[in-house]
Amino acid sequence: MRGKMHMAAPLPFVGQKRMFAKEYIKILPQFNDETVFVDLFGGSGLLSHITKHLRPEATVVYNDYDNYRERLAHIPQTNALLADLREIVGNTPKHKRIDGVMREKMFERLRHEEQTVGYIDFITISASVMFSMKYELSIEEMEKQTLYNNIRKNDYPTGEDYLEGLTIESCDYRELYEKYKDEPNVVFIVDPPYLSTEVGTYKMYWHLSDYLDVLNVLKGKPFVYFTSDKSSIIELCEWLGKNKTLGNPFEGCKRFEFNAHVNYDAGYKDMMLVKSNAA
Repeated sequence: MRGKMHMAAPLPFVGQKRMFAKEYIKILPQFNDETVFVDLFGGSGLLSHITKHLRPEATVVYNDYDNYRERLAHIPQTNALLADLREIVGNTPKHKRIDGVMREKMFERLRHEEQTVGYIDFITISASVMFSMKYELSIEEMEKQTLYNNIRKNDYPTGEDYLEGLTIESCDYRELYEKYKDEPNVVFIVDPPYLSTEVGTYKMYWHLSDYLDVLNVLKGKPFVYFTSDKSSIIELCEWLGKNKTLGNPFEGCKRFEFNAHVNYDAGYKDMMLVKSNAA
């Protein structure tokens, strides 16, 4: 007997698909009992968890590239740390700024945790003491930020059966795709970091070409693909579908670059591309 099905990941994770959970559940009956579901960008594991819970007979492969398992394993320790931080903020109202002695005590407690235990779930701690959707991955970076009391009143659930029954991998999505692409009845769950969206908490850094490379795994296979209107990927693919003979208009161009600055810590690269003998 499987445990409770989670409709949200046990711990905070950027881009977890909790808002899609109900709609995702509706599409699972479309696939037969022999289906092999391969979650190429497993993230928080929520889609893999839901799939295995509702389709226990299926093979479900969860690519834990970001090592969410480590965070889950440290939930008891994280709850203990949050209990101490909760005591430090005392009666400070929810969402109010943490300043002065209270802020100093908080960082003193975090440094103690890092020195004695050697591990801090910075994503969960960031979600507890920083502005919504803002995350830092070290004490040094957190010290540069304004802190707020967003600490939840209750412990995080242990999630001990959350990954039960999953085949767990941890590798580049292309390696996992190559491993399973020839499996009969394979379905790829494809939820890459969104283009034009903050990806600072992921282990990889992506360029536009990386986002486009992902589209190769969709060819000739059933899939469930996630994106957003910020990425314009759908619009781009529709345009390319209407202009199949264009090719690369910049092939053979000379490229000139200039580093421009918006302010002291933000800049961009201007480019000029020249083709003097266009056919």
